Amino acid sequence: MSSLLTQQGSDVRSYLGSLERSRWSRTEAVRPRVFSLAGRDWDLLDQVFAPPHHASTAVALELLGITAPSPVTLTGTLLEIGSGTGVIAVSAALRHCRTVVAADINPHAVENTALNAERHGVAHRVRSLHSDLFSGLGPDERFDTVVWSSNYVLAPTDFEYRAVHERAYVDPGYAAHRRYLAEARNWTTEGGRVLLHFSSRGDLAALGAIASATGCRLRLLKSTSVLEGADLIVHQLFEVVAG
Repeated sequence: MSSLLTQQGSDVRSYLGSLERSRWSRTEAVRPRVFSLAGRDWDLLDQVFAPPHHASTAVALELLGITAPSPVTLTGTLLEIGSGTGVIAVSAALRHCRTVVAADINPHAVENTALNAERHGVAHRVRSLHSDLFSGLGPDERFDTVVWSSNYVLAPTDFEYRAVHERAYVDPGYAAHRRYLAEARNWTTEGGRVLLHFSSRGDLAALGAIASATGCRLRLLKSTSVLEGADLIVHQLFEVVAG
């Protein structure tokens, strides 16, 4: 991988570094067709975020109580935004969730999630949905838990994606984060909760300001630190609650 990704003391919040990670991860020579995670094998399609290249999916499984003790237990109905390969959605269905809607703006990810739901025998309980955040949902759908492992790196407001794969890495002007914080609570059942997986690659101060502007606040549930290359990255699970 290039020195941009491995140099000591790199700027972990650099959107250019994240775009380089996206570019490298799309390189055919480094992409497996099948990978192992959390004791299971998973299909990986082209143009879909690759969990074996990055720690965030494995960390999300831990933060959400799927592979490690956590304040969170996913039960009932679940909406996952940004499902990618479907590891989280399928794992949740294999454990305690009755039904799961797995939404992604990337059509390749929608197909990938459906493949992995079929692979693990939960296709009848995991619905893979092409959706820009909540745009593909029916007006009356509600969920016990809404969760997003977000594209937490802040890109300039005028940045334009060159590949759908880059959408899993950066968010221009935090426009998607603003929409999530403003709208996610509209899709929960009474007493339901909204969760957000973020990290120190993102701008927590900017996120907090957006939360306040949208009438909510972020309550930290759990955090963990992971060495990613030369960088120690702090991953955080927040609950989005009324401000």
